[in-house]
Amino acid sequence: MVHIQVIPHQLHFKKPAGTSRGSYVTREVWYIHLTSDSLPGRMGVGECAPLPQLSCDDLPDYATILAQACADAAAYGGVDVEALRPYPSILFGLETAFRHLQTGSYALWDTPFSRGEAGIPINGLIWMGNYRQMLEQIEAKMQAGFRCIKLKIGAIGFEEELALIRHIRAHFTAREVELRVDANGAFAPADALDKLKRLAELDLHSIEQPIRAGQWEEMARLTAETPLAIALDEELIGCHHTEHKQRLLDTIRPQYIILKPSLHGGMVGGNEWIEEARKRQIDWWITSALESNIGLNAIAQWCATYNNPLPQGLGTGALFTDNVEMPLEIRKDCLWYVR
Repeated sequence: MVHIQVIPHQLHFKKPAGTSRGSYVTREVWYIHLTSDSLPGRMGVGECAPLPQLSCDDLPDYATILAQACADAAAYGGVDVEALRPYPSILFGLETAFRHLQTGSYALWDTPFSRGEAGIPINGLIWMGNYRQMLEQIEAKMQAGFRCIKLKIGAIGFEEELALIRHIRAHFTAREVELRVDANGAFAPADALDKLKRLAELDLHSIEQPIRAGQWEEMARLTAETPLAIALDEELIGCHHTEHKQRLLDTIRPQYIILKPSLHGGMVGGNEWIEEARKRQIDWWITSALESNIGLNAIAQWCATYNNPLPQGLGTGALFTDNVEMPLEIRKDCLWYVR
């Protein structure tokens, strides 16, 4: 017999986290505590953390849907993937809890990362703010030794953002510091290509989601003509089934996709995205979506099974004043699991 308890929790950001959808000050998450009569003394923990105004399962009755999904999982004795595809954050939380229960350890897979032998390269994330605030963040990340920096853009004005990027390039070449930008769909299709050309002059690695999701023809035109590699993020939300994923990738043909289990189908959905991307020679990386350390650890453990050499987006563990303690540590520009 499986028993599941759901515990709501509110996390508090150390500083407001600025995005093109506004700033986050607090973060609502739900922890799943899982036990089984067949494994006495063990517990599995997972995290369900939909992002407001972004996740396809950010629903008014989320807590009720979660409670029913957990009751069904307890009765079923496992995760019913097909039933939970429309609710990726719930699927991810239950996947994590059952994996944790089975392994009896937060080291969810046996990898060099989980054994504490290797770190995962990560990017340094620069949150939206005014010019001075963003510049201070950039300088702190560079001093900490990050070799890949990701800037959220689309909030303070394009010319100011170009000036920030020029400031970095005045001190560090593309070989020394890789730069990624995330527009979160802020560009209008009419002038997006021009902006991509101007950004490309500054030796950037890629841009995430230059225009709003759902404009497949416009995005396909951009990916075909852009001088700067385009990575899809929000575009993947709501693609629950393999046929939909195949159609999206075949239509848009992005240079990269970015996978967030809480948004893009849990770990099982992420595996499907990676398989379809590989068939089309589309590269990818994995990113957390403002989960606490419970979710972040699960994403990192799963990420490590792929041994992807690209810097991953797993540096969000230090954002909260009241995060859950986990054996995770950032050393220079790598995330480590400390045994």
